[in-house]
Amino acid sequence: MGLDFSQIVPSFPYILKGIWVTIKIVSVSAIIGFIIGVFLSLLKIGKVKVLRWLADAYTSIFRGTPLVLQLMIIYYGMPQVIGVEIPAFVAAVAAFGLNSGAYVSEIIRAGIEAIDKGQTEAALALGVPYSEMMKDIILPQAMKNILPALMNEFITLTKESAIVTTIGVLDIMRRSYIVGGQTYSFFEPLLFAGLIYYLMVMGLTLLGKMLERRLKQSD
Repeated sequence: MGLDFSQIVPSFPYILKGIWVTIKIVSVSAIIGFIIGVFLSLLKIGKVKVLRWLADAYTSIFRGTPLVLQLMIIYYGMPQVIGVEIPAFVAAVAAFGLNSGAYVSEIIRAGIEAIDKGQTEAALALGVPYSEMMKDIILPQAMKNILPALMNEFITLTKESAIVTTIGVLDIMRRSYIVGGQTYSFFEPLLFAGLIYYLMVMGLTLLGKMLERRLKQSD
């Protein structure tokens, strides 16, 4: 049986609406993940052993278990514990944000530790408070160095967002699957969904390269 994209052409606008859903989930999750990542990275390089251990344990758990499992636990499991149903969008953002935070924390930690320790020692010797030193001196330099890695994490998050279809979120993947069920032909709509994801990822990749070139020019 040959391919027939003409039968799904009328459904293109419906599938394309899923792009906005995907963008919202990825954007909010990335912000949450970045905030968590900064917080965890500061704990990991801190002097309080218990907090370092907790931050490492958090990272180990979220990096050591499948993201789809974390999503299922939050969406299907948590309501059993808290007695309140969690909306699919909220569950998706929570799962992706918490998971991304674990990876971002390692990226930022590595970026901070790559900064010359002499700068930290000099700032402390001049009486600069630790919080201000991190905010004004160390973190800005670390962010500049780790921007490509953070961009890669954002790209990965965009691709992994497709698993929200398992909890019924009407993203690109879910909508293409619905169209496949209506037309009794899944290959064409799924192929179209794959093209959308590919173009989104390529766009983000080009954006990342542009930012990287601009950073090199500013050195």
